[in-house]
Amino acid sequence: MSDRVFPSSKPGANAAATNPTASDTVNPTAPPKKTHLTRPPYRPQPHNRRYRTRSGRSIFCCCCFWSFLILLLLILLAAIAGAALYIMYRPHRPSFSIPSLRVHRLKLTTSADSSSSHISTLLNLTIISKNPNSHLTFFYDPFTVSSFSNDVFLGNGTLPAYSLSKKNETSFRDVVISGSNNLDADSVNTLSSDLKKKSSGVALKIQLDTKVKVKIGAIKTKKLGIRVTCEGFKGAVPKGKSPTVAVTTDSKCKVDLRIKIWKWTF
Repeated sequence: MSDRVFPSSKPGANAAATNPTASDTVNPTAPPKKTHLTRPPYRPQPHNRRYRTRSGRSIFCCCCFWSFLILLLLILLAAIAGAALYIMYRPHRPSFSIPSLRVHRLKLTTSADSSSSHISTLLNLTIISKNPNSHLTFFYDPFTVSSFSNDVFLGNGTLPAYSLSKKNETSFRDVVISGSNNLDADSVNTLSSDLKKKSSGVALKIQLDTKVKVKIGAIKTKKLGIRVTCEGFKGAVPKGKSPTVAVTTDSKCKVDLRIKIWKWTF
């Protein structure tokens, strides 16, 4: 029977396995090696804030757009309703005229030392009010009637409240305007030059202010302010107790709405 021969282990290989080289030894003073498994700390990215900002802006722009669109729609509906009412009723402004104006007193006095001046006025006039509409009725509050000469206030008076039905007119006779006022230097210079013109007379302006309510069928509007301005009068200064008749052939009256918004009147 033959004997088996087993090779002996190499001492060099065992020594290499049990004795590490200098390169494989761990240096205790060296810093530890960084591995790829460590993760940096989480930091919020700035693009998230931008996304939220853009989202808020888009919502704001969307709200502005729809608000503007609704406002335009309301304006359009109001314009359509106004056009329909105008076509159905054909509204016209009321008309006013002053066919007669008499000057009883128009006297300017100045003190001896020219330190103060005073104007005394007494006018008598006739006012005619007309309603040219076939479907509208006007309800007027009391009027304040004022007189001016080149924007210098002369005096005032009143008219009572009244209503004016469709296609109707009314007249007020012997409407008295009186005043007694002190004047400044500029007003005195303006009036004194006109008072000296005996041929042409003094330019007079009559102004009426009130509020009116309009009835259209069964609908009544809120009160609206109106101003009636009548110009083109020429009145001579009376001599003695007899009044002078002012020239009214070139007089015209204009009616304007007076809309008050907070402190301003347009």
